[in-house]
Amino acid sequence: MNPLLSRLQPYPFERLKQLFAGVTPNPEFPAISLGIGEPKHATPAFIKEALSASLGSLAAYPATAGDLKLRTAFTDWLKRRYSLALDPATQVLPVNGSREALFSLAQTVVDATVSPQPVVMSPNPFYQIYEGAALLSGAEPYYVPSVPSRNFAVDWDSVPQEIWARTQLVFVCSPGNPTGAVMAMDEWKKLFELSDRHGFVIAADECYSEIYFRDEPPLSSLEASAKLGRPDFKNLIALTSLSKRSNVPGLRSGFVAGDAAIIKKFLLYRTYHGSAMSGTVAGASIAAWGDEAHVVDNRAQYRAKFAAVTPLLEPVLDVRLPDASFYLWAGVPQVWAGDDEAFARALYAQYNVTVLPGSYLARDTARGAVPAKPGNPGNPGRGRIRMALVAETAECVEAAERIVRFVKDGRR
Repeated sequence: MNPLLSRLQPYPFERLKQLFAGVTPNPEFPAISLGIGEPKHATPAFIKEALSASLGSLAAYPATAGDLKLRTAFTDWLKRRYSLALDPATQVLPVNGSREALFSLAQTVVDATVSPQPVVMSPNPFYQIYEGAALLSGAEPYYVPSVPSRNFAVDWDSVPQEIWARTQLVFVCSPGNPTGAVMAMDEWKKLFELSDRHGFVIAADECYSEIYFRDEPPLSSLEASAKLGRPDFKNLIALTSLSKRSNVPGLRSGFVAGDAAIIKKFLLYRTYHGSAMSGTVAGASIAAWGDEAHVVDNRAQYRAKFAAVTPLLEPVLDVRLPDASFYLWAGVPQVWAGDDEAFARALYAQYNVTVLPGSYLARDTARGAVPAKPGNPGNPGRGRIRMALVAETAECVEAAERIVRFVKDGRR
């Protein structure tokens, strides 16, 4: 077997299952899960209709690159959303959801034959696919902590120069999972300058870009690159998906866009990888990318939900409205001494509400490519919980009210 498989960490939800083993939740309360970030809003009817209308394409093998109509749907959306003109023939590719593409992009980009061992960098806390993609590409993961006092901005300045020199790929997530933070222009400028100096590829995970709470929508990596005089998107690949935007997590549909040279190599990899998007899925995807009314409605539902839930939790948890995404990244009360696992387990036992311990979404920074320094913050997710407000508003409000009661009870 591939020896690199032994380096993979248990997935967060497997750890959560183990944490809850042997616990019988209070039967007085129906189960409410805020654990998994799976959209629960209704899938728009027109997307289902487009899927059904495309069933005839099941009789043919799909092209890995997708047809021109599909790729043009991507570039048309980029034009409307960001005022960017990308070439549908060379600068975009369909993917089977951003998760699949994040993993396979690392396998395309990383050259594990070089010495010393290459580095793949990610924020900390982070989406666990980044780590798995790094490990199975033969690279060494390096975890860059985010700073709570700076709205969870990633502390790129903390990375030593010798690590930048070994870095081949940097994963970023904006809007972020789990923090909801959005990268500002000055952060993109810094990262692009570092990429130009050291030659690493930037993979910008933007699957939450359409769920935001400010008047101004989140800045895209592609948008930032163009505004900073980099219209060729050198060493940049942006990844996005329909799952959150259009409430179709089971469709497994998204696209990547950016540097044409990387797209060309990625297409070669994907041809052998066998990851062509079904023509049936493509038909539904074209319909979804072509409509904004359902996205506006979806965003309004999240805004109303967060407006109802966040004020309930603010008096008892260290939490505030995020910039974007559908997560609340909350600090547990001091009485729990930073024990996010114990908090999550007791909440589940007493009130049948599931939340995800923040430490499951992060790593001790000592596990980066260099030893921890004195005063290192350790696991930046410790003492926090992630709550995915994906269910209907009434259910999320009920969960929040139970959490308030749980904290005020003060029982451990």
